[in-house]
Amino acid sequence: MKRQEISDAVVDVGWRYILSTIMTMVPVGSVGQAAEVAARCTAAAGDDADRHLWLDLRADHVLLTLQSLGEAAVTPRDIELARALTGSLREIGLSTVPATGRAAQLIEVAVDAMDIQAVRPFWKAVLGYEDEAGGEGDTGAPVVDPHRLGPAVWFQQMDQPRVERNRIHLDISVPHDAAADRIAAALAAGGVLVSEAAAPAYWILADVEGNEVCVTTWQGRD
Repeated sequence: MKRQEISDAVVDVGWRYILSTIMTMVPVGSVGQAAEVAARCTAAAGDDADRHLWLDLRADHVLLTLQSLGEAAVTPRDIELARALTGSLREIGLSTVPATGRAAQLIEVAVDAMDIQAVRPFWKAVLGYEDEAGGEGDTGAPVVDPHRLGPAVWFQQMDQPRVERNRIHLDISVPHDAAADRIAAALAAGGVLVSEAAAPAYWILADVEGNEVCVTTWQGRD
């Protein structure tokens, strides 16, 4: 599916497309109610729950994430599940709303390398990570936390050695309608806009010492 198609299919029910997943938040009043939400969503997803649904339960919200895990991508089945979960929760008076702040982001670490095949095994081993689904045998594929707690690490090919600037940076993937506020907050906190040439796919920011970070969205990539 095209990224625009994915976003259009779920944005009206409170889900947002972020870095090959779709995510939403369900406000709740207690851990007990969060557990009820999890049970209801698991039942609504049925046999597909283990292959598509991630749940993060807190006292004030439940974060729902959908992805076809075997493909590391959003598929039509994930779209169907998003609408089914939203409908099921509405039956008991609960809503799916766009996640905000820390809950509405996924972080990647980008490692610039001359020889990706040589450095990738080190990062995979030292972090205790595994190949991203579908990336087995691909020497440039990201490595990911098998428990989906830590950020993914991906590798960017350099065309010449770089000795005078950083070679590792963070990618902060946010909803397309949250990027402007996140960038404004970073600039107000002393950051510098290095480049917006690739916007809205990503903006390059830096702290006052030149350490870079990219704020990214799904837009501008199809």
